Amino acid sequence: MFSARVPPLRSNRVARALARLRSAGQPLDDLTISNPTLVGLSYPDRLLDPLAQPAALCYDPAPFGVWAAREAVAAHLAGRGVRVVADRVILTASTSEAYSLLFKLLCDPADLVLVPQPSYPLFEHLTRLDGVVASPYALEYHGRWELNLDSLHRAIEPRARAILLVNPNNPTGSFVRPDELHAAREIAARHELAIISDEVFDLYPLDARAPGRSGALVEETDALTFTLGGLSKSAALPQLKLGWILVGGPETLVRRALDRLALICDSYLSVATPVQLAVGTLLERAVPLADQLRRRVRTNYAALRSLVRRYPACQVLHAEAGWYAVVQVPAIRSEEALVIELIEKDRVLVHPGYFFDFPREAFLVVSLLPDPIGFADAMTKVLTRAVG
Repeated sequence: MFSARVPPLRSNRVARALARLRSAGQPLDDLTISNPTLVGLSYPDRLLDPLAQPAALCYDPAPFGVWAAREAVAAHLAGRGVRVVADRVILTASTSEAYSLLFKLLCDPADLVLVPQPSYPLFEHLTRLDGVVASPYALEYHGRWELNLDSLHRAIEPRARAILLVNPNNPTGSFVRPDELHAAREIAARHELAIISDEVFDLYPLDARAPGRSGALVEETDALTFTLGGLSKSAALPQLKLGWILVGGPETLVRRALDRLALICDSYLSVATPVQLAVGTLLERAVPLADQLRRRVRTNYAALRSLVRRYPACQVLHAEAGWYAVVQVPAIRSEEALVIELIEKDRVLVHPGYFFDFPREAFLVVSLLPDPIGFADAMTKVLTRAVG
């Protein structure tokens, strides 16, 4: 009766251990949290007032979004050094929806998109829900994360349609280096593949001296490119559900892509009018929130690196940006066993590396969003348990 696009729903051992703890009403230090609205940030008073504009009572549907909103996004990105014209900005309800729209644009059922590994597990679900196959290429760690170009070449098959870059990657926190990006562009142009560049974490470099690297593909002239962003990370407002796609590439391909995307977007019209009309003001007013988040993740990343020095058997893998850190721990038991021990004995939740398709044991992925005092206390429990 049901589609094979939705896999059988099964609970893993980590989820069952977590459910037992929560059903017993036990407190938990959550080092997996990704919701910025729940980590004690100071949101500006009346931040959401722009959503109540009287003009929002008028519904005037536009497939790519209200023109004024597209101009506002382009102006915001210009302030970050990204030059994009408004007619190449497409508004979506989220980055996840942007992926779905692009898979519909580029792929027939069973076509391939090339995805980095390790990376965010949501890609497995997003591709499957659109009847597309996620084919992995490797990121390797050699003191920093590097894109394995041989692996990318091997992943290319006749049914491949797009290369997915996550820049910076989640959870490794690694930017795509300029030489890696240049190679990916050459491969895409040669094999007639599109590039989808997810840059939602670009605003959060972990080194205060290091700028982000957003928008490198917006002015691309050889390969068709789609660059993704949105309010969820740029403004710490995931609940407002607005993202964007920036389209780049050869003019002929861009025009063909926009014509087809107009039909796809017109079939859904999913972005609410109030948030579109408010987006420029929201992005401006949310600048202090992004500043708070940058300070928070940098503080916790520095504290984690300092704390790990007391545990020589562990190391923090080098990261450049984002909200997460990867900690390598001794492989004296499985990641799953360690994570369950942390839940049951220490009341701390972390992600095991296998959730993100790390190729081997033993890695833990932790969020850098929690309050710094609680973060340091919880990480001390994690590291003590990991080496014990």
